[in-house]
Amino acid sequence: MDYKAEFIRIFSENVTRPGADKLLDWLATTDFYTAPASTRFHGACESGLVMHSLNVYHVLTERYFHAEEDSLETYTIVSLLHDLCKANYYKAGFRNVKNDTTGQWEKVPNFTVQDAFPYGHGEKSVYLIERFLRLKTAEAVAIRWHMGGFDDSVRGGSFTISNAYDQYPLAVKLHLADLEATYLLEKGTSSVNRK
Repeated sequence: MDYKAEFIRIFSENVTRPGADKLLDWLATTDFYTAPASTRFHGACESGLVMHSLNVYHVLTERYFHAEEDSLETYTIVSLLHDLCKANYYKAGFRNVKNDTTGQWEKVPNFTVQDAFPYGHGEKSVYLIERFLRLKTAEAVAIRWHMGGFDDSVRGGSFTISNAYDQYPLAVKLHLADLEATYLLEKGTSSVNRK
């Protein structure tokens, strides 16, 4: 399957907001379509990021979208772009791992983080998107909090995420779609050794 073509088709059909074409142009200058989604967990493989973005889109629209009350443009934006912060974020390389059978050290592929713009996860995606197109408040909040309790800023016991989820159901839906895509649909999609 050509994830890049599917991403561009869905985005182009569903997002007509001013700046959408410029955002797509910018994406073409990044590694978004070839980057992994993580260093060694879900989608730690070539094109894992775009695969994950599409999986989140499909879960979000198939489970939670109601045409009579929701905007397909909004659902498309938040799902396809929630991890935009991962463009130009990972670096492919190798690391040494001891083979349990032979006792020999072997080079295995891996990905490392090389964050040139350490601005946070969700907020960095919001920032990058808004360089090109204006987000609605619910969209920005959903993208900002899509990591749920996995976000570093929540670990200290912040009530902000609870308030965000209470006020913006889209944020809850995006978080659930992200979890389902990550832990159910993408199980076993890593091409690197997790040792």
